[in-house]
Amino acid sequence: MLAIDLATLHRFQKIQKETIKEAKWLIKHRKNKIKVLGISGSARDEFDMAQESSNSEALLKVCLEQCNKLWADIELIPLKKYDIKHCKACYSTANTQCHFYCSCYPKGTETWDDMSNILYDKILEADAIIFATPINNFKISTLMATFIDRCISLDGSLQPANFKHPKDKNLNIKHMKFIELTADNTIPGSGMLRRFLGKVAWIIVTGHEAGAAMTISNLFMTLNNFGMVFPPFSSMYAMSSIAYSTYADKRIVLSDSYQEEAKLLAQNVMTETKLARKIDPTKWLYDYNAN
Repeated sequence: MLAIDLATLHRFQKIQKETIKEAKWLIKHRKNKIKVLGISGSARDEFDMAQESSNSEALLKVCLEQCNKLWADIELIPLKKYDIKHCKACYSTANTQCHFYCSCYPKGTETWDDMSNILYDKILEADAIIFATPINNFKISTLMATFIDRCISLDGSLQPANFKHPKDKNLNIKHMKFIELTADNTIPGSGMLRRFLGKVAWIIVTGHEAGAAMTISNLFMTLNNFGMVFPPFSSMYAMSSIAYSTYADKRIVLSDSYQEEAKLLAQNVMTETKLARKIDPTKWLYDYNAN
């Protein structure tokens, strides 16, 4: 039916066994101290062209510091300081044309980038991730969009069927057909593996006057589809007003009321993460052979 030789079949089976093992690791690693990751999508920097620090990143720091006071390990990831190359859209050719780790920028090779070499591993270790972005033209920032696009490798992708030629389209389509034939929804990892599954998500958005709802909705739809958990009050937006010029934004957006809201957000992060860690993430169901 697949028209493949025995060696190729054994390779498909080996990937399946290793992915089942990886699914079990998703459960085991959560026994460690809670790890909260803060992803800052702002390009603003007081030492660069804008000559002013980021508002969304400032509120993210307030939130992370409060998580730390509540006994979480925290880490801030300012995307502007990382080399993240654009996604080449392999996933839409076939699920198995896109790989984990990303085979467009392979980890540890000359064509790597920071997403492959650094950030994927940090995401895997995190229990909760707080996403902070400014509103750029009624949407998430370019930096955040590029980061989210590259996260597709974490959302179902498997090892390459052929490490030397990972973009062998015909082979990868056959690999996808193998998954469709053999994936068992009672065995986590027997098909596509969603590595965000059960991780807690929070969203912080800042802006001048408009676009918060669309920006939050864009992130929510994507992260929810990745399998992340959203509790009540899982987003905040700190807005200025069209009645003021943009130079007044920082005073308004970083006012005490918004900083207090960021601290409340942190407490909810910790509450939900403690609850989420009591549940085996692989108990959240999806179709393992879905395209």
